[in-house]
Amino acid sequence: MRVEDSNIPAVKMLTPGKHGDRRGFFSEVYNKHSLAQAGIDIDFVQDNHSLSAEKGTVRGLHFQTPPFAQDKLVRVVRGAVFDVAVDLRRGSPTYGQHASVVLSAEAWNQILVPIGFAHGFMTLEPDTEVIYKVGNYYAPDHDKGLLWNDPVLGIAWPLPEPEAVLSDKDRGQPRLAELVTPFG
Repeated sequence: MRVEDSNIPAVKMLTPGKHGDRRGFFSEVYNKHSLAQAGIDIDFVQDNHSLSAEKGTVRGLHFQTPPFAQDKLVRVVRGAVFDVAVDLRRGSPTYGQHASVVLSAEAWNQILVPIGFAHGFMTLEPDTEVIYKVGNYYAPDHDKGLLWNDPVLGIAWPLPEPEAVLSDKDRGQPRLAELVTPFG
């Protein structure tokens, strides 16, 4: 597995090996030992799977507060997403900045979003499926968010706002200036 830093070193880009022949392929998409050798030692406790039917679906920007904060290892198994991680670690030199990547089933890549970051994505194809591991269990009382299109974040989403498909919850999240971050 190839592991690389993003423009924010805490956010990692991962590309598992993929071995194929006329029958199909085999890929080891997660190996705790291999990741530990790369300096990533996370005990993932839950797998989540989402299907977004429409192109332009936005999920995020989400995070959980301590003591239920979550690391996330995200991959796409069908379709493609524009994936974003926003640094919410107050005092960090990259506070309020973001790392982004296009994740796709074709590229077979992953992003590791550590604790202290808000995470979200916009689908680039209909019927996109995302699977992600998390390092802590879902805790509804600790489920928080950040407004996906807050101009101060400077995220260049691939589709304009009128084409975005969002939940009411995600439309009503606070801007960065209104957020009381629980991280660092």
